[in-house]
Amino acid sequence: MSRLALGAWILAILPAGTGAAAEKTQETAPASSQSRDEFSGWVAAEGRLFFHDPLFAGQREQDASVAAQPEYYHRWRDGSAITFVPFGRLDSADPERTHWDIRELNYLYPRDDWFFRVGVARVFWGSTEFVHLVDIVNQTDWVEHIDGEDKLGQPMVEFSITKGWGTLDFMILPYFRERTFPGQHGRLRPELVIDTDDAIFRSSSKERNIDLVARYSRTIGGLDFGVYIFGGTGREPLLVPSTFLDPNAPGAPKLIPFYEQITQIGTDLQYATGNWLWKLEALYHKGYLDPYFAATGGLEYTFVGFAGSRSDVGVLVEYAWDQRGDDPTTTSLFDNDIFLGMRLTPNDAASTMLLAGIMQDLAEAESVLRVEASRRFGSHWRLSLEAWWFLATPEDSLIYSVRDDDFVRMEMAYYF
Repeated sequence: MSRLALGAWILAILPAGTGAAAEKTQETAPASSQSRDEFSGWVAAEGRLFFHDPLFAGQREQDASVAAQPEYYHRWRDGSAITFVPFGRLDSADPERTHWDIRELNYLYPRDDWFFRVGVARVFWGSTEFVHLVDIVNQTDWVEHIDGEDKLGQPMVEFSITKGWGTLDFMILPYFRERTFPGQHGRLRPELVIDTDDAIFRSSSKERNIDLVARYSRTIGGLDFGVYIFGGTGREPLLVPSTFLDPNAPGAPKLIPFYEQITQIGTDLQYATGNWLWKLEALYHKGYLDPYFAATGGLEYTFVGFAGSRSDVGVLVEYAWDQRGDDPTTTSLFDNDIFLGMRLTPNDAASTMLLAGIMQDLAEAESVLRVEASRRFGSHWRLSLEAWWFLATPEDSLIYSVRDDDFVRMEMAYYF
């Protein structure tokens, strides 16, 4: 893998914290004769301890932050509802990580077999644990967390209909959200700072290009599957060195995000039988560069009541392949990688969870280990711990620039 694609580095590798499900996030509140209001959410304090000194000028050695995500929900008597979920973080080290966003602000009008939603919302598609290829509606908030699981709110108009033959979803996405990245003072970034202020768009409409999505999904016995077609601005930018665009540009070299216009067809499926869970995601992508195929899939087996206890132990194996390989013009990390993981669920009153996973490139000496755990204390508090180790980072690796960014993260959150 070439260093020209530095911007891909690490921000999308290894497991998600809670597991992926082959379903779309949506609220379809049942009709009720009573209206109601609900207010909930969380506030949290977070600290990240890095084990080594920073590599690049301007980076802070450690960081701490506070964040909040309240949620307001109101449902009327006819079942229609409004949801408002703002989010904000104040970070001690990286001004780019001090940010706020409207995760959701939408009106939902549901009926027995269809619903209409308009506003800002979050939608998830996918089935695999380690890499989410087909999850394309919402932009990734990479400055928030390096696992790529946090998403920015997406303005949309959505119509969904469910019949005996399956579910059809149609979306109009009238405004594009740019991806967030760590700034000069942040850790877990490439050597060249990513300049989000000078992003380039293939569309002359830039952020106001109208994207269209259609998806069909269905459940048949233990099989859940979906297939979609997307047309519009690609969520994953190409990261172009500023010296390539203008060799005489003033100031230090940097990376410029380039957002292409794409057509993408994707599918995801999940099949459950006994203690086995089989998963697959695949896509065909046609954009500014050559078209390509990519896929990821694998299995999960759960030992229920492991060794006679009430704990469940899940073993995960997944493989990711990308037709682009190590082409230096791409930002793909997963051209030929295997992922091994283990999930421990004690099934106790405190909802304790442990997840560990390792990514190994089968063609190069490149590997990363992640361990995550959480436990609830009382009715409102949850402690989360997470650690990342970049075990092997050869000089031609995309993760070479974060070779000294091994870290442990601790978060204490209060839920209300």
